[in-house]
Amino acid sequence: IIPEIEAINLDALFELEKDGYFVVPNAKATWIAMHRERTRETLAKKAEVPTSRYAYAKTLDELYEACEKVGYPCHTKAIMSSSGKGSYFVKSREDIPKAWEEAKMKARGSADKIIVEEHIEFDVEITELAVRHYDENGEIVTTFPKPVGHYQIDGDYHSSWQPAEISEKAEREVYRIAKRITDVLGGLGLFGVEMFVKGDKVWANEVSPRPHDTGMVTLASHPTGFSEFGLHLRAVLGLPIPGEWVDGYRLFPMLTPAATHVIKANVSGYSPRFRGLAKALSVPNATVRLFGKPEAYPGRRLGVAIAWDKNVEDAKKKAEMAAHSIELRTRSSDWHGQDYEVRKHHGMQYGAF
Repeated sequence: IIPEIEAINLDALFELEKDGYFVVPNAKATWIAMHRERTRETLAKKAEVPTSRYAYAKTLDELYEACEKVGYPCHTKAIMSSSGKGSYFVKSREDIPKAWEEAKMKARGSADKIIVEEHIEFDVEITELAVRHYDENGEIVTTFPKPVGHYQIDGDYHSSWQPAEISEKAEREVYRIAKRITDVLGGLGLFGVEMFVKGDKVWANEVSPRPHDTGMVTLASHPTGFSEFGLHLRAVLGLPIPGEWVDGYRLFPMLTPAATHVIKANVSGYSPRFRGLAKALSVPNATVRLFGKPEAYPGRRLGVAIAWDKNVEDAKKKAEMAAHSIELRTRSSDWHGQDYEVRKHHGMQYGAF
């Protein structure tokens, strides 16, 4: 059983595990990672890795107190959510009512509590795709692909690339932190461990007990069959994963620098259809993955462009060029219930027709 979303019955996972089902990576890890308070307490107190300052709030008054305690600017997040839903960047006291509303209205799952986190002025946000799996001796080991850099817009990932541009010292700290966290969570499979990096300093932020959206870059950067999805499957099935020991860490070989850029909707409607695919696929060393979602709404991720090159910067440019070549058409309804179509570019409205 591979949990894929946050809004699930976590108690049922424990019951199924007791009945002999294999929950990936395990029920405990899923229970921890899908709830921000449990995640933060695990990172800070059980794994004992560096994190930003944080506090909790159950009421609006408590939220004012928590923000004052952590300091401005800060980030507020619903205790159970993902992809930036229910989160808000609080610049001052005046933003707190809006932050409260965002958490209550847009959480994916529980919003009975809000976590307030210190704002870190990082150089880059990264995801480490740590893989726990059996080695040739039947022992569980952790293999580390190169860190994936990414940036967000409105709390949601917009572009990712591999390898991330960080120092050798920071890279080793990334592996150390990811191993401490995943050792505490246990089980088998690939974990997406999110961190902030500034110079040689690294802070743990969150962890996903499954392949991570930013890790789609591995569809291009890794050898065929060894994307984050392939690595996850091999780990779960007990199949071998190649790696080389370097300075005490088992590292997975990267094939080529690569990057992704999201294809997002900026219009609402049903039955999304796409134009510009030929133009997008004409970008050298680029390809497109469309997710087949039946409904579009502003900000919803409908696909991703993936590109590779000799260096990360050129790969980023190609991925962005391919993503921005896509035009979106959706079917919607007017006030009289009649259908009409709206067409929008990945960042520009072309009008209704």
